[in-house]
Order: sequence, then C-alpha cells, then structure tokens
Amino acid sequence: MTKQLMLNEFCLTTGYHRKYAIRILNGPPPGKRPARPERRRGLSYGHELLAILTSVWEAAGYPWSVRLKALLPAWMPWIRKRFKLSPALEKQLLSISPRQMDRRLAAKKNQKRRRIYGRTKPGYLLKHHIPVKTDSWDVKSPGFTEVDLVSHSGNSGEGEFGYSLNITDIQTTWTETRALLGKGQSAVQQALDEIEGMLPFRLLGLDSDNGSEFINWHLQAWCERKQIQLTRGRPYKKDDNAHIEQKNWTHVRKLLGWERYDTQNAVDAMNDLYRRELRLWLNLYLPSVKLVKKVRVGSKVRRVYDGPKTPLERVVAAQQGDAVQLSILKELQRTLDPFQLAKVIDRKLERIYRLANRRLSPKAQEQVESSPAKLRSGRRKGCGKDARFASLEIPSGFPLSHSHNNNKRSPVTYQMARHG
Repeated sequence: MTKQLMLNEFCLTTGYHRKYAIRILNGPPPGKRPARPERRRGLSYGHELLAILTSVWEAAGYPWSVRLKALLPAWMPWIRKRFKLSPALEKQLLSISPRQMDRRLAAKKNQKRRRIYGRTKPGYLLKHHIPVKTDSWDVKSPGFTEVDLVSHSGNSGEGEFGYSLNITDIQTTWTETRALLGKGQSAVQQALDEIEGMLPFRLLGLDSDNGSEFINWHLQAWCERKQIQLTRGRPYKKDDNAHIEQKNWTHVRKLLGWERYDTQNAVDAMNDLYRRELRLWLNLYLPSVKLVKKVRVGSKVRRVYDGPKTPLERVVAAQQGDAVQLSILKELQRTLDPFQLAKVIDRKLERIYRLANRRLSPKAQEQVESSPAKLRSGRRKGCGKDARFASLEIPSGFPLSHSHNNNKRSPVTYQMARHG
C-alpha cells in the first residue's frame, strides 16, 4: 500500500504515465546508467571495388542487383583484362551480396526514373475473331511471344514518326526489336517476318494489345500461313501484356529515351543497332529472372523468382532451338567482349540521338512564345551518353543476320559485315 501511495504521488508530481514511472523507479539511479558501447563496423568494400562495380553496372545497362551478381562470373574474363583485378579484389567482387549492391548503388538508381507516353489506338477489324488471352502464361517451350510498339513521337503526336516493334519470348525471355517509320499494317508484318527469321527457335504464338497495327487482315493471314497462334489482351488491361511492357522499358525506352525520331535516316540508324550489337548484347550477356510464384504474407505480396540466366542459356536448356544457330551463338558469346559491344552501342546511340527532331508541341510552342524565359535548350536524358556504356573497340566482323524457312528447318546462313 505504501509503494502504491508513493507511486501515485510521484506520477501526480511529475505528470509521468504510471507504467513509465515504474520503469524509471525500477531502473538505475540518474547518471549511473551504463554507457552503451558504440557499434562501429569497418568498411567491407573499398572505393576501388565500388568503382569497378559501378562501371560494370553501367556497362551492363543498369541491371537489377540479382541479375548484376549473376553476370559477374560470366563477365569476369573481360573485367580482369579491363580493370587489372588483383586476386583479393576479384574475390571481393564475386562475394558482394545483391542487397549490398542495392545499398551502394541506391543514389545512382534514383536518377533513372522516366515517364512513359503511349500512342496505341484501338483496332476494330477482326476484333471478335481473334481470341482474348486472359489466363496466365504457363508454357514449357519457347516460341510463344508477346509483341508491342513503342512510340518515338517526342512531345508531339502530329505527323508520322518512328516506332520500335518489340517482341519477347515468354519461356526464354529472348527479345528482338525493329524500328518502323509509322505503324502501317504491311510494315508491321514485314518487321515480324524479319524477326521470325532471326529467332533461334520456331515462332509459335503472338499475343498483342488491341491496336489496329496488330488487329488486321495482314497479320491474321500471315499467322495463318505460318501456323502461328494469334491472340490479344483485354482492352485497357496492360497487365495482360506485362512481359513485353517490361521489355519496352529495358530494351527500348531506357536506351533511346523520349525524343522524336521522324526521319528514315533515324529509323535506319535504329535498325542498325537493333539488328546487330544490341540483340547480341542483351540476349547473350545479360541475365534475366522470371517470376515463379507470388506468396501473400499478411497485407504484403512476396514474389519468388527463379535463378538469373541469360536468354541464350534458357534457349539451350529448353532443348528445342536450332542446333546450328545455337552453336554459332555460343561461339559468339565465348569470343565477343561485352565491354566492346557496349562501346559500339554507346557510339550508335549518340548517332541516333543526333538525328532526333526536338520539335515542340503546339501547346508547348504557345507557352514558349508567351514566356521565352521558360525555354530550355538542354538535351533530354535517357539516351546517348546518359546510357553510360563502357568503351572499347568492336571486332572487325561477326555474324549479323540469318534466315530460315518456318515450315522446313533449313541450314542457317550468316552474313559477315563490318562495323561502319
């Protein structure tokens, strides 16, 4: 009873909560609390290692930390040659965890955020004749793909401008891209015909959005002739084409930015990059991860991914690709230097950027005329030197293109070409 009265008087005098007062009275006297030892941990990774890691991350096109760790062993022969690694430094580079990579690269990652503009118009022809695919992809063999167009209209949708036609395989994540001037039905079909001839496996299915560039008689007849399954997603449901939407960012928008490309020279320069170095660099050297399942933990959803693999490794593991093509691609992967490819990609991106048309939309032009002080002459980010690829020299020649008959698997013929 005495302690209770003393506690009541103490709380009345100090205004403390009863439970807090009990903790204070039961603790050590004021000024006698033991000093908590300061926890100080030394740096595990020095500035030299982080500089090398940053250079590799930039040269690889800013991949996710899990993918970055997966590509380090494959890139190590060229990293040793380029950075003169000591055995101790190499061991540290291979041992750094993905979480630690995220911490050390966090500041640079925050600088790579962009807006996305869409120019898709609904297609009405054959809309009810092409089935809607609403179930999730559960394929076990390569060949079933998603396809989409990426607009290069800049800040004005007037007139004719370029597009990038992007196609990705669901099973292997193999991706091919071609540039078009406008999005005419015949041009889209011709680009798909060329891409179909470049794939190291047979094209079995195309899944698109509801744009008129895909929902038309040209593409349906082409798919029927080549025995390709044609499906579409639901209107206004981008998640139905989530795989290609992700590739639109990593394989197109991240490199070319949001500038306007509306000339044939610009489209030709983009195709020179898409058909040659970029497809080899992305499909042979950059690992990707695939979502295995989602697990709900309370109010959060935990995503589980498989191990990082390059698209070429996934094609080989599927054991359904063209043997001749795969043997040539493996040899290219063994001999080509990814840093050299990145140098040429950087140089070609600079050339493409110089061909951009930095016109203003009518609304923006009115604002500039009314207030000239608001005019900004600086270049927009997202391409050219902003891509920050590594720089070395490209080999004088390597295989670039091939063609094959879709129904009868003929031997692959490669053409050798020198980099201009």
